[in-house]
Amino acid sequence: MVQEQKSYSYADAGVDIEAGNRLVDMVRPIVKKTYRTGVMTDIGGFAGLFSLNLQNVQNPVLVSSTDGVGTKLKIAFMTQKHDTIGLDLVAMCVNDIVVQGATPLFMLDYISMGKLNVERARQIISGIATGCMEAKCSLIGGETAEMPGFYSEEEYDLAGFVVGLADNEELLDGSEIAVGNRLIGLGSSGLHSNGYSLVRKIFFEGLNMSTDDYVQDFGRTLGEELLEPTRIYTRAVTNLRRDFRIYGISHITGGGLIDNPPRILPKRCKAVIDRSTWTPDPIFQYIQKAGKIADREMLRTFNNGIGLLIVVGEDEAEEALLRLKAMGETAYMIGSIQERDEDEAQVQFTDPPR
Repeated sequence: MVQEQKSYSYADAGVDIEAGNRLVDMVRPIVKKTYRTGVMTDIGGFAGLFSLNLQNVQNPVLVSSTDGVGTKLKIAFMTQKHDTIGLDLVAMCVNDIVVQGATPLFMLDYISMGKLNVERARQIISGIATGCMEAKCSLIGGETAEMPGFYSEEEYDLAGFVVGLADNEELLDGSEIAVGNRLIGLGSSGLHSNGYSLVRKIFFEGLNMSTDDYVQDFGRTLGEELLEPTRIYTRAVTNLRRDFRIYGISHITGGGLIDNPPRILPKRCKAVIDRSTWTPDPIFQYIQKAGKIADREMLRTFNNGIGLLIVVGEDEAEEALLRLKAMGETAYMIGSIQERDEDEAQVQFTDPPR
């Protein structure tokens, strides 16, 4: 006797289409707050539309970047706090195009969940929208995918994609950096979104700590410290460029102060950095001591308190530094550009890492 075949639905496989529709309706007013002039569409369509206003741009160049937030997501899972991780996503994407001289225009996001939790997704997207508003960037679309059997029900992944606009003549590629230029470091807000695999190993395996543990050095719980959002530098860079000539900017992410500055430095130049000019936040000192991490490893894994490295002319350096501080930025004069011999490293420290 042939057994009657059961009738299956997508919901039986773990995908809830109606939940996805509810999410779109729920986040529509949140997303609309990010819209700037040029947005031609509403979320829920097949694609996002943006009209370019090129009236004041002689030779337009579109500048794009895509990124994620790495294993910082694990901290969000552990704390069940999901309203700031989206801000990290925006920062990691936007900062990469701002340092190239671009003005952010719009962003798309991708969220993939084992099981669509509408409220959790709303919190994530709310964080993305907050970051977009801070960066003056429109969130014009994205994708929320439900992938049962691929991620656990409590886990998700994030990716972002941002597009900006620049005039070819105003792009920052570092090619005009020269000996004598000065280096200004813009302070970070903490770890940002790099080095979390090592951080988790130290805190949760080596020290057997919990995200709920209060840490006197931080003045808050470990989870709160580790979830501190990544700084968005759009406002600071845009304002500085109005009155000062910037020769190059390096976003200090994975690779730290050792691997990132060479990405903008001409071969004939080296950045000489004086580490005594700033004091890294307590989180960096805590990690280094707890993990017995060598100085050089710290410098190429974490930002160590410097989120952006800005190269300016010697004659404008002090005034540019004062301007940044007047804007409320934490900024330091941390070094200079010097002539480099062929066999020298492109980043050197006046107190060399051990």
